[in-house]
Amino acid sequence: MASPSRRLQTKPVITCFKSVLLIYTFIFWITGVILLAVGIWGKVSLENYFSLLNEKATNVPFVLIGTGTVIILLGTFGCFATCRASAWMLKLYAMFLTLIFLVELVAAIVGFVFRHEIKNSFKNNYEKALKQYNATGDYRSDAVDKIQSMLHCCGVTNYRDWKDTNYYSEKGFPESCCKLEDCSPQRDADKVNNEGCFIMVMTIIESEMGVVAGISFGVACFQLIGIFLAYCLSRAITNNQYEIV
Repeated sequence: MASPSRRLQTKPVITCFKSVLLIYTFIFWITGVILLAVGIWGKVSLENYFSLLNEKATNVPFVLIGTGTVIILLGTFGCFATCRASAWMLKLYAMFLTLIFLVELVAAIVGFVFRHEIKNSFKNNYEKALKQYNATGDYRSDAVDKIQSMLHCCGVTNYRDWKDTNYYSEKGFPESCCKLEDCSPQRDADKVNNEGCFIMVMTIIESEMGVVAGISFGVACFQLIGIFLAYCLSRAITNNQYEIV
């Protein structure tokens, strides 16, 4: 057992670790709330766009909701463990943080390895959505219209892709291809946007990859800090037999 003087010396250190870890855990808990909110928003507002990316991509909002819920629960557990100054609970908290870090690392590697497959899947699904386009409000047609209106694009690679569709044979270009609002281009190519949506979407994604990579790296480093703090506090409590009732 450590001497009283040694225990008195370690109290400020442990208090400092606890304060920093509590701040970290609160921020970690907030990120869980944000992920949960983004997941719910994605399920309500973006499901149509995910369906164009990949059939399985419609599960992305559920993954975000589940991850956010886990982080909220884990953050609550970490706060409780820190306040109780329980060594074994802090070790368990550090272990869970390590597990989440490894899962995120694997997900990042898988996303990087299969990035070309994701691009091809989006292109194929967009082509399929164009061929099945009917302007009657089905979810894929609605997603195509919103993408074309928002990005001022038309078709997959260019506006000519519409000429191979049944909709074009019957009615011409859809209104979402128009350069101006409330126009009825029918088959007049001069009134529609020329650039394809696939190229524009991929350009936007590639231009933001650096930002995404930077955020991912920051999140990973943030979790490593939490693992370090939880481990150090646990070790300090164990070595000095320090308890707070």
